[in-house]
Amino acid sequence: MKKYILIILSLAPFFVNAQSPARDYTNAVLWQQTSGEYKALCFQAYNFARLSLKESLWADTSRKPNCVIVDIDETVLDNSPFQGHEIKKGLSYNPIDWTAWTNLAQADTVPGALSFLKFAASKNIETFYLSNRDEKDYSATLKNLQKFGFPYADDAHLLVSKGTSNKEPRRQKIAETHNVLLLCGDNLSDFSNVFYRENKNTAAQVNSNQTLFGTKYIVLPNPMYGDWEKPLYQGENLSDKDKAKQRLERLKSY
Repeated sequence: MKKYILIILSLAPFFVNAQSPARDYTNAVLWQQTSGEYKALCFQAYNFARLSLKESLWADTSRKPNCVIVDIDETVLDNSPFQGHEIKKGLSYNPIDWTAWTNLAQADTVPGALSFLKFAASKNIETFYLSNRDEKDYSATLKNLQKFGFPYADDAHLLVSKGTSNKEPRRQKIAETHNVLLLCGDNLSDFSNVFYRENKNTAAQVNSNQTLFGTKYIVLPNPMYGDWEKPLYQGENLSDKDKAKQRLERLKSY
């Protein structure tokens, strides 16, 4: 009998994990929080951004003031502590928890982001912070950016979501008055709607726009969440367990 009890107890962690689909994201969050590779990729992205910005300035003939457009979450601010908080609660995402996190204004900077944007400012290049954070997160977001001294962190340069996650109208609004030299983001939707919003093949669109990556489009690593995950799921009102099952089914194997 003791032998069987020992076997059951040894399997207990597997049963717990099976009941907590949010744990699927543990490695992704730990990779962002602890790996040297994450930091290296961020520095690499912003080093390319700096080089591309210099080249864009040499070729600039626009009479509009120059600017760069950056996303906020996982592009200039690191929200991995929030993701870790959710996993420990057995959740993947809770909007109430997200608001509580943003209100703390304690997100750290993404490696290389602040240095790059200060470099841009030294060249008289404005920064627009284009985020899909909600309006209720506005004040705390501004406070978080200003705490680190991010340039152009003010009411004129912070654009949050106002009822839609579609960034294209806000990008176009900026382009009316400014010459957009480059865009930085962790999600392909931070650059153009052709990747996820126009019912096109995202992989094919990435291939056809490959010369823009590292030049006009600067991509930051984010293994934790993003639009890339949405096409994995079929059906509506799926539970975390449903999504975990579908993720497993979508894995390539042999």
